[in-house]
Amino acid sequence: MATVPESVAVFDRALVRRHRERAAPSGAAHDFLFREAAERLADRLDDTSRRFPLALDLGSRAGAFDAVRGGRGGIETLVQCDLAFAAAERLRPPRLVLDEEALPFAEGSLDLVVSVLALHWVNDLPGALVQLRRALKPDGLFLGAMLGGRTLGELRQCLADAEIAETGGLSPRVSPFADGRDCGGLLQRAGFALPVVDSDLLTVTYPDALALMRDLRGMGEANAVIERLRRPTRRAVLLRAAALYAERFAGDDGRIAASFEILTMTAWAPSPAQQQPLRPGSAATRLADALGAVERPAGERAPRG
Repeated sequence: MATVPESVAVFDRALVRRHRERAAPSGAAHDFLFREAAERLADRLDDTSRRFPLALDLGSRAGAFDAVRGGRGGIETLVQCDLAFAAAERLRPPRLVLDEEALPFAEGSLDLVVSVLALHWVNDLPGALVQLRRALKPDGLFLGAMLGGRTLGELRQCLADAEIAETGGLSPRVSPFADGRDCGGLLQRAGFALPVVDSDLLTVTYPDALALMRDLRGMGEANAVIERLRRPTRRAVLLRAAALYAERFAGDDGRIAASFEILTMTAWAPSPAQQQPLRPGSAATRLADALGAVERPAGERAPRG
């Protein structure tokens, strides 16, 4: 089993599991964000005519991807899995309980891997991507959705300002998220081919900031940063944060806005059959000919007509 070095540990994985266990019984009531991200992955399957005999849904939660895919995507067998037993036991079989940081699959055993908003809780993201690439067959497809760096920017700001005002200090309260600009590079470092990363910013409204926090808890997305505050947050901090949120981010109807950035990743396991870029200078047709233009040496001006 793969292990994560202590030097890169940011998240308390045992607490991540407990959060998902607690959220599992009512997860379907808080899965709107997972369904939205899952729809994006299912849409990308519509763009290919490939068949996928064996697919893995990594970090299935309440089974959002299985719910939205219908008969799309050419998937013959979908294995769903989750870190939490209470979540996995509610999924349609075949299903597994496993840790996203230590995959048990043989090399080259999967045709497709999808992951809906699970990898942002992984400590060693590059290592997890390497494991996924190795588990895929040559020319196998990876589709992943992660929360990006602009997620919950409003909540971060208000909680930080409220805690400083009430306690004179500051503790990590919202999970750090990946930067969308870096995800393509991470996929390449992991050995994937043809990576594409798209970013979408969703705005969701709530009656108030406390309702947003309750929804995050219902999603299993509560704070699991190792350096988090280990005692309950003061009520005064929460109330001040809610007041700041309403002051800064409420609309005309009084509802507050919360931002969620979804990074959608598409990449393939390398295969000799994939289209390869041409070597410099190997083009069979000159660009000038294709454009119907006259090619001139650098620095030479075209005659005035």
